[in-house]
Parts: sequence; structure tokens; C-alpha cells
Amino acid sequence: VQLQASGGGLVQPGGSLRLSCATSGFTFDYYAIAWFRQAPGKEREGVSCISIIEGATYYADSVKGRFTTSRDNAKNTVYLQMNSLKPEDTAVYYCATTQGRCTRYSDEYDYWGQGTLVTVSS
Repeated sequence: VQLQASGGGLVQPGGSLRLSCATSGFTFDYYAIAWFRQAPGKEREGVSCISIIEGATYYADSVKGRFTTSRDNAKNTVYLQMNSLKPEDTAVYYCATTQGRCTRYSDEYDYWGQGTLVTVSS
């Protein structure tokens, strides 16, 4: 099982970025894919999760209305579109997967990507 996160970079406040999580080695449709982030000196927090089995997508309150997660089943890839970025969105973003349903608990995710750094600064 492999997850490869990409798309991070430096962006000004108010700008946008799209992160990608390319996956392989498992049956994509049966797994929930989540995005977490970890800012310097802070604990890892859940950002979003998408699950085909549930037919649902979840977002942290801090990103609702600004971030959108989607999946391309043909490419086994999940995306995180981030708009109206704020300095407090600066963090390393990770994608992770667990079988079936989304969960807010990071230790319930079995596989993780390597992380991609997002820096929001003027």
C-alpha cells in the first residue's frame, strides 16, 4: 500500500492550492481517505475525509467552506482543493487511509503518505 501526497508550496493569504494523494496497492473504493495536517509545535489534526461506502465527506470546522475534497476513482487519487488560505493553514499535510468509514482518530488510519508542506505567508 502506498500513498503519495503532493502539491504543497508557498502561497499568499487568500490564495489557493490543490493537493493530490495518489494511491496504490489496495481496492480504492473500499477505503476512506483522509487529510490530516500538523503545524509546527502543534498536534496532528484531521482536515477532511471522504468515503465511498458512506457516500459522505467530512470537514473540520476550521476549513468548512474553504476546502473541498474529492476523489477520482479512475486514477485512485484524492484531491484537497484549498481556497481562501490563511496563515494558520500552514502545516505539513498528510493523506491517510482506513478501510470502510471515516474516523476522526488518526491512530485508526492504517497507511500514511509522506506529507507535503503548505506555507501560507505574504
